[in-house]
Amino acid sequence: MAVNQVSVFLENKVGRLAEVTRILGEKGVNIRALSIADTTEFGILRMILTRPDEVRGILEEAGFTVSETEVIVVEVPDEPGGLAKVLSSLREAQINMEYLYAFVAPQGKNALVVMKVEKIEEARELLEEKKVKILTSREIETL
Repeated sequence: MAVNQVSVFLENKVGRLAEVTRILGEKGVNIRALSIADTTEFGILRMILTRPDEVRGILEEAGFTVSETEVIVVEVPDEPGGLAKVLSSLREAQINMEYLYAFVAPQGKNALVVMKVEKIEEARELLEEKKVKILTSREIETL
């Protein structure tokens, strides 16, 4: 149940992010979640998208460097300590978190957390055992 995350290497200069979002919008691709990690010279734009399988070609054709990574998207109660419970389970299993970012579900009841972990299958199995809701790409597209 991993979800494909699309990452785009961006030079840190005016308009690069606007260009990516314009291209995706023109192609009818909706950004469901995003995160940017930057340095003074470049940034990595990470996105969960509708139609992620088409995006790599679209952006590479426009001259961007693109990669895809499998991530897990989980539903976490939007309450104090909700995320801590999920992360504690991963810590106890010695599963390292590489990075994460979150957004609130449209219904406003839960947060959705995108997680990149070292042992993705082990993490997925553990979270399922703990009854943590793991979203599929299809579920994310229909939010």
